[in-house]
Amino acid sequence: MSQPNAMFNARILGTGSYLPEKIVTNADLEEVMDTSDAWIRQRTGIRERRFVEPAVGPTDLGLQAAHRALQSAGLTPDQIDFIIFATLSPEYNFPGCGCLLQEKLGLATVGALDVRNQCTGFVYSLAIADQFVRTGTYRHILVVGAEVHSSGLEMNTHGRDVAVIFGDGAGAVVVGRSGNGNRRILSSPLHAQGKYARKLWLEAPTSLEHPRLTEEMLREGRHYPQMDGRYVFKHAVDRLQESVREALAENRLEIEDVGLLILHQANLRISESVVRSLKIPPERVFSNIQRYGNTTAASIPIALDEAVRAGKVQPGDVVVLAAFGSGFTWGATILRW
Repeated sequence: MSQPNAMFNARILGTGSYLPEKIVTNADLEEVMDTSDAWIRQRTGIRERRFVEPAVGPTDLGLQAAHRALQSAGLTPDQIDFIIFATLSPEYNFPGCGCLLQEKLGLATVGALDVRNQCTGFVYSLAIADQFVRTGTYRHILVVGAEVHSSGLEMNTHGRDVAVIFGDGAGAVVVGRSGNGNRRILSSPLHAQGKYARKLWLEAPTSLEHPRLTEEMLREGRHYPQMDGRYVFKHAVDRLQESVREALAENRLEIEDVGLLILHQANLRISESVVRSLKIPPERVFSNIQRYGNTTAASIPIALDEAVRAGKVQPGDVVVLAAFGSGFTWGATILRW
């Protein structure tokens, strides 16, 4: 039962992730476009990524990640009070993935919310879950980030700058009340700057046109994601380090206090630039983009789950999660594990 006037601390109770079995290497991409393993590694750090089989959607991946997060939290699906689903690649324009996942979990009337903040979707979702738990509105919230990029990429030489970056996958966490006030989500500063919306975007289908998708749009490739790579790179480096510093300052913490930093897995070169600027030791940074590519809203929860299961996060550690993406949007979540 909700207690809207109560105040609690919230923390992550459990983590989970799921990656499709199909591995697509850089050598595989060489077969369908003019690229090379060396070219991709030099620009992105990516060696391979995962792609789904046909007819597998983000809620199928999210369901598996959710079950693992629930198991980690020691909970069953019927103990979930609310679902937040972050994705840029929903099965359908509507209804949202949250509702589809709710049905797959067998939760009859539990509320469900979709967050469409692309690469920052997970940190925005965590901030929402934190507030719902803090105010006593919900006790256990399932937060999922899941993506199926492979069915929406231009897999040829023309589209290679974007196509080589992305992969499919899902990550999930359960957010609930903290029995220990020290183990909690501390804060989540969030930002956006819509003036740069067209630097990283997917134009079509669009409700600005009638019909929303035309043969001309298809011929021009306007239904594929477009990115000004150099522009995005510069802004990502600047905004990610700003987000980390802002989150730490809000809680009177220093870089030296950070036990683990997990950046959105967009590009290894971006991450390395941010880490150098922050002067944080590499051993306190977790990265897995080499194996999975950019899974946008799923990248941070996948990395967090892997770090937790590998023992890289211990109770009491300060953990910082930071993301930058389309919008432009950016933000960070800082928590005491």
